[in-house]
Amino acid sequence: MPPLNRPGTFRRVYLISLAVLAISACSPREAASLGEAERLGPELAFPVDCIMGQTCEIQNYVDRDPGPGAQDYFCASRSYQDHNGTDIRIPDMAAQRAGVSVLAAAPGRVSRLRDGVVDVSVRTTGVAAVDGVECGNGVVVDHGEGWETQYCHLAQGSLQVTEGDTVELGQVLGRIGLSGQTEYPHLHFTVRKDGTVVDPFAPHADARVCEARGALWSQAAADKMVYRRGAVLNTGFSSGAVSMEAVEEAAIPAPSASAAALVAYVRAIGLEAGDVQFLKVTGPDGAVVAETRIDPLDAPKAQYLLYAGRRTPAQGWTRGVYRAEYWVERGGRRALEQVFQISF
Repeated sequence: MPPLNRPGTFRRVYLISLAVLAISACSPREAASLGEAERLGPELAFPVDCIMGQTCEIQNYVDRDPGPGAQDYFCASRSYQDHNGTDIRIPDMAAQRAGVSVLAAAPGRVSRLRDGVVDVSVRTTGVAAVDGVECGNGVVVDHGEGWETQYCHLAQGSLQVTEGDTVELGQVLGRIGLSGQTEYPHLHFTVRKDGTVVDPFAPHADARVCEARGALWSQAAADKMVYRRGAVLNTGFSSGAVSMEAVEEAAIPAPSASAAALVAYVRAIGLEAGDVQFLKVTGPDGAVVAETRIDPLDAPKAQYLLYAGRRTPAQGWTRGVYRAEYWVERGGRRALEQVFQISF
């Protein structure tokens, strides 16, 4: 089968500071005066067996900018150059190993597929190793009248369909993997009409609005995918320094009252230029254990890892609840905030 996409290398941000976020859904921006657009194609269901905001998040959207820049359908920066699909990301490799099913978004026929591509990050293999198989293990479903959906980066050996199969709405096609050109486990979902990429959130190519118009999604799917200006993937506590790789692998050493240190961490995605981040840890008596403030971001960040911590005192940590509070200030107000805690 031809390459199913060229999703591009994930733009990493390894900005770490010593020192998750319940995300507020956005209100739609002011739109141009257009009537509610008529649905162009098939009604699409949410294609992953996960819960948005809990066990998965949208990492990237279709790039709507025809030039060298990148812009999503909301006129924001949750995309990158020539990105041709919607990336639905799961928290880490522990979730991937447990298994997250990819589902047919609409009834149709399997027109082509690929299996046999290993599940390994391109940070390990290099982009050249996946030349021609950027989609990794994938499935394309034909819905008739020129419409098709495509499902990329599936786990090796997980495909549950064969070429020519008729599939029903919601039928399991495979599982989310790490195959092809990707650094993190996710489904790259693409919609096409007569071979041309269509943004399922705003399929009318001439629409100049900053909200979903004429979306192909069913109402149930649209309700799950309300645009959110940032999200959290992971939060927790550690007994030492935290790395992006350890968070991705879910290999964080659990803290104890006598461990070397107590560290709170958060990995967030989709932060915006100008965002100011804060993280504070307080002890059972309310005293501050550790805190940090990150200067305003100079550009949007695809992902960002923060941690705040302190070495364990000689006598160990006092028994009780340790509370971590994370928040982001945007435009002079709190845009994102969450509290998490641990007990000794």
